[in-house]
Amino acid sequence: MKKYLFYGMTGQKMCFVHVLLNALDLKAAGHEVKIIFEGESVKLPAILDKEANPHYKNALHMGLIAGVCLACSQMMGVKDDIEGLNLPLLNDMTGHAGMRPYTEDGYEVLVF
Repeated sequence: MKKYLFYGMTGQKMCFVHVLLNALDLKAAGHEVKIIFEGESVKLPAILDKEANPHYKNALHMGLIAGVCLACSQMMGVKDDIEGLNLPLLNDMTGHAGMRPYTEDGYEVLVF
């Protein structure tokens, strides 16, 4: 079993859906998978939730969503939305969601 961290940066929904698809596929194959919303992608949880996107819902249900960057959520004006969705706000790297805790735990980081 391998460990993968999907570190989503893009705010383009179509691109991020591929993050979700790949994360779900790797999880189904028995790997450990986590997803972090960073950069412009912090706008997407509210959109995906409102649309009831099945891939997003599956990732949530399976516990794949590690959290959302606090600093970017504040900067993009979506912090209240993220809190309303009960997603963890991550700030371990000077206000942003860092990769280091995952790399130190053996995760391979995939940036989209």
